[in-house]
Amino acid sequence: MSVNITPLTQRPAWKALEEHYQKIRTLHLRTLFDEDPRRGERFATEAVGMYFDYSKNRITEETMRLLQQLAESSGLQERIDAMFMGEKINVTEQRAVLHVALRAPRDQSIIVDGENVVPQVHAVLDKMADFSNQVRSGTWKGYTGKRIRNIVNIGIGGSDLGPHMAYEALKYYSDRGLVLCFVSNVDGNEFVESTRDLDPAETLFIVSSKTFTTQETLTNAHSARAWCVQALGNEQAVAKHFVAVSTNTEEVEKFGIDTKNMFEFWDWVGGRYSYDSAIGLSLMIAIGPERFREMLAGFHAMDEHFRTTPFERNLPVLLGLIGIWYNNFFGAQTVAILPYDHYLGFLSAYLQQLDMESNGKHVDLEGRKVDYQTGPIIWGQPGTNGQHAFYQLIHQGTKLIPCDFIGFYQPLNKLKPHHDLLMANFFAQTEALAFGKTAEEVAADGVATFQVPHRTFEGNRPTNTILMERLTPETLGKLIALYEHKVFVQGTIWHINSFDQWGVELGKVLANRIIPELESTDEPRLTHDSSTNTLIRRYRKLRGEPS
Repeated sequence: MSVNITPLTQRPAWKALEEHYQKIRTLHLRTLFDEDPRRGERFATEAVGMYFDYSKNRITEETMRLLQQLAESSGLQERIDAMFMGEKINVTEQRAVLHVALRAPRDQSIIVDGENVVPQVHAVLDKMADFSNQVRSGTWKGYTGKRIRNIVNIGIGGSDLGPHMAYEALKYYSDRGLVLCFVSNVDGNEFVESTRDLDPAETLFIVSSKTFTTQETLTNAHSARAWCVQALGNEQAVAKHFVAVSTNTEEVEKFGIDTKNMFEFWDWVGGRYSYDSAIGLSLMIAIGPERFREMLAGFHAMDEHFRTTPFERNLPVLLGLIGIWYNNFFGAQTVAILPYDHYLGFLSAYLQQLDMESNGKHVDLEGRKVDYQTGPIIWGQPGTNGQHAFYQLIHQGTKLIPCDFIGFYQPLNKLKPHHDLLMANFFAQTEALAFGKTAEEVAADGVATFQVPHRTFEGNRPTNTILMERLTPETLGKLIALYEHKVFVQGTIWHINSFDQWGVELGKVLANRIIPELESTDEPRLTHDSSTNTLIRRYRKLRGEPS
C-alpha cells in the first residue's frame, strides 16, 4: 500500500513545524517547568501498565499538536489499519507485514491472500509448546539416551538478536538446569568458545534460517553437525540433536534433520520482528510455553493500544513523533536507549537492528531520493554502567542526544538497598539532563573560579521516561511492541518502507564472489578495485595454511 500524498517537506504541517522550531529552539526546559508547575503531570500518559513521561522534552502543547497533524497528513491511521488487515504494505517485496498476527488470540481473524493466518500461527505455537515440554521434562533425549541440558541457537540477525535479547531479559524465569548459547558470527571463535564446555550427547542445536541457505548460519550449522557426529560416532545422531526453524523442507531434510522437527514461519514476518514466532523456540524451551504465551499477551495488549488509541494518548505514536522532532528539526543523529535493569543488557543491540535496518533508507516508497534525515543511530547500555562511560558526553558534550530511560518500580531480586539506589540514579540523571547546573549555582557552592566553566551543566538535554511495575514476560512483550510500532510510525511519516532490507544484500553478493578467490590454491585473477585486490593478495600471503 503506497499512499499518494504530498512530499513530506512540502506539506503545510511540516512547514508549520519548521516555523515553530525557529520560535522555540532556544527555549530551555527550566523555563518550561517554571511556567507550568504541573508540566510533569500534563505531559505524561499511562496505558497497558506502562507510564510514559515525556515532559522533559523541548516541546509545548503546540509542538505536539503540529506533530500529530504531521502524522495525520502522512496517513498514519490508514497505514496502521492496512497493516493489521494484512494488506501488502511491504511494497518492494509485495508482502504483508504481520508480526501482529504472531501474538493474535486464537479467536481473531487476520486474512492474507484470502486465508485466515491465525490458526496457522497457533498450530506452530502448539507444536513448539509440545516440543519445549518434551525437552524441559527430559522426555526428549539425545542419541545416546542422555537428557538434553544444552540448547544452542544458531542464526543471525533477527534469528539471533531477538531470542538472545529475550532470553537474557527473562533469564530470571528460565530453567537453570538448561544452558542456552547463541551462535551467530561466522567467525569460528564464537562457535568454538560457545561449545567448548558442552557435552555433545546433552546438546540440542536449533538452526534458524528461513531459506536454510543463509551463509553464516549454515556454516555454523555444518560445523555443529561435524562436532556432534565426530563425538557421537554416527550420522544418525543428527536427527536427535538438531531441529530447524525454516520453510525449506528439502534443505532441512538434506542436512539430516527430521522434518517432523521443523518449525515453520512465514514470509509476512521480517526477521527483526520474528522472535515471538518459531524463531523464539530456544526462548520457549528456557522459560516454558506458559511464560512465552504471557509474553505474547503483552505484545498483543500494546498492539491493540496502538491500533485503537487516539494519537494524543497513543504511546508508540507519541514516542515516534518526539523522535521525528529531534531527528528532523533539531538535527539529532542518535538516540540512546538506557534501561536501568541488568537483564535488559541486550536491549540496545536488539533495538539497533529493529530501528536501523527498518528505517535506514534513502528513498521513499516511490523510489525517490529523500531530502530529509530518516532513521537515527540507536545505541546505549544499561544504567548505572553507562553513567561511568558515555554520560559525560550526553551531559556536557556538543551533541544533542535524546535518551529513553526505561525502569521498573519493583526489582526481581530483592537485595536491599540496590533497587532504591539504582532508581535514585535513574531519576537523578533525567533531572540533571533536563535542568543542568548554572555557572552561578556552581560558584555558589564555593567552587574555584577557574573550575566553574568545567563544572557547569547547560541542561536542556531531552529524555523520555518509561516506567513499568516489574520486568516480566508480559511487560517485555509490551516494551518490544512499543518500539516496533514507534519504528512503524516514523517510517510512515518519512514515507519509506520499514520492512525490506536491501542494504544487507550487496555485501553478501560481493562476499560470495571473494570466497573462491580466498579458497583457490592457484593465484586468482582479481578484478576488484586496487585497494581490495591488494588486501586480498596480502591476506592470502600472510594467513598461513588455509583453514
